[in-house]
Amino acid sequence: MSTVDEYDAIARTVQHYIDGAKSGQGDDMRPAFHESATIFGYAGPDLMAGPIEELFAFNDENGPAEDIHARIASIDLAETVATVRLEIDNWTGDRYTDLFTLLKVDGTWKIINKVFHMHG
Repeated sequence: MSTVDEYDAIARTVQHYIDGAKSGQGDDMRPAFHESATIFGYAGPDLMAGPIEELFAFNDENGPAEDIHARIASIDLAETVATVRLEIDNWTGDRYTDLFTLLKVDGTWKIINKVFHMHG
């Protein structure tokens, strides 16, 4: 794959996450993540830390965010690893900055860690 193709593949992986936020279905974002992925960040005063299943459960409870606006702010690529910064407005009224670490596993990009900041 060319470098441009890799960037496109990474963006497609992140799009699964965005699509899941829009639908409010954790299973729609699941393809973006490695099964052992983790999540860390503060939702208000509460620390969310642990397996990515916590994100899927939150998303199912939170419901659809049909008016979400998400933009990939940056992708940094080093052969089989990458980082992505995603800016999100209006995830059911909230604004987030997500930082993802991705790994190319068996030829497919997977998010292995999500760290987020919920803006006040």
